[in-house]
Amino acid sequence: MTATEPLAPSSVPTNGVEAELATYGRLATAALVEHLAEHLGDEGPAAWLDDLVREYPARGGKAIRPALCLATCVAFGGSIEEAMPSAVAVELLHNAFLVHDDIEDASLLRRGRPTLHHDHGVPLALNAGDALFVLAGAALASNRSVLGGRMAAAVADEFTTMARHTVSGQATELGWRRDVVVDLTPDDYVDLIMRKTCWYTTVHPLRLGALIGSWGRADLDAMVRFGAYLGAAFQIQDDLLNLEGDEELYGKEHQGDLYEGKRTLMVIRLLSVAPAAVRAEVVAFLGRTREERTPSDVQHLAALLETYGCLDYARTFGQGIAEAAEAAFDVAFGSVPDSPERRFVHALIAWMLRRAA
Repeated sequence: MTATEPLAPSSVPTNGVEAELATYGRLATAALVEHLAEHLGDEGPAAWLDDLVREYPARGGKAIRPALCLATCVAFGGSIEEAMPSAVAVELLHNAFLVHDDIEDASLLRRGRPTLHHDHGVPLALNAGDALFVLAGAALASNRSVLGGRMAAAVADEFTTMARHTVSGQATELGWRRDVVVDLTPDDYVDLIMRKTCWYTTVHPLRLGALIGSWGRADLDAMVRFGAYLGAAFQIQDDLLNLEGDEELYGKEHQGDLYEGKRTLMVIRLLSVAPAAVRAEVVAFLGRTREERTPSDVQHLAALLETYGCLDYARTFGQGIAEAAEAAFDVAFGSVPDSPERRFVHALIAWMLRRAA
């Protein structure tokens, strides 16, 4: 299948979403590999740059971002070919964020293998992340020949908006950890993930696809609401999988969020419901550095989350988010005729809360 061929019709039941994601992923990966081949290799030693740039994309992933961009574009009347440069840019930017996030979080695993900075050191990994940002910009620039100057500029503006939200959210999370901020509410968590996760994982790809597919006629504001709920469902499940998921299948460090002191919905809930003495223990844990948090400390915190019903609370919260996403989908895609692509995007709502990786 080439990047310009339509996807095969499918009713896309929840248990078939992975197959659809894999199909979109193959399309986007083929285009991404071609893009890297065009822009890498002319200068710089491969072992110190090119090989590192290719490493995270080569490990694969869920391809949620390019899939949402491509499927939404087709659902709104566009083509795979029209959206592909933007989908490639989204995926390259995602991998750049991953490299930098892994450094900031001192993460050990990414997609089932050691993180880039763990294998190659922080300086080379950081430089490779910078290169991925540059390559994402080159993919965006190719939109001028595919979409024309006006639409390419509109797409570029969307990327600027998304990047601004994302780095703001990342700064907030890093600030919470550095300054040991603990007086937080679920609303604070939702605001954080809206900027840090939702905007670039779901809102941005949806807006890109609708913008390109409708040639600027779609209501992009409706995509913000739907994408926010869809992305929140994704992040809540991701937080739960970090505690409960199979590490080999999940691909990231088991309980890594606890080692890193992240303020997940479960941790925020624990801080609000635990007795004063237990809360003081949790605050003390969050005030330590990652290196100071022992496995027994982490296991104790995980047990507290279970004891005080914080995981069940997050599951219930996530279900409510998914129900809101259903209503928001009806608004965002209300004017779009039935199609395999529309059904695929809708099926992602239920899949977000049931995925195992």
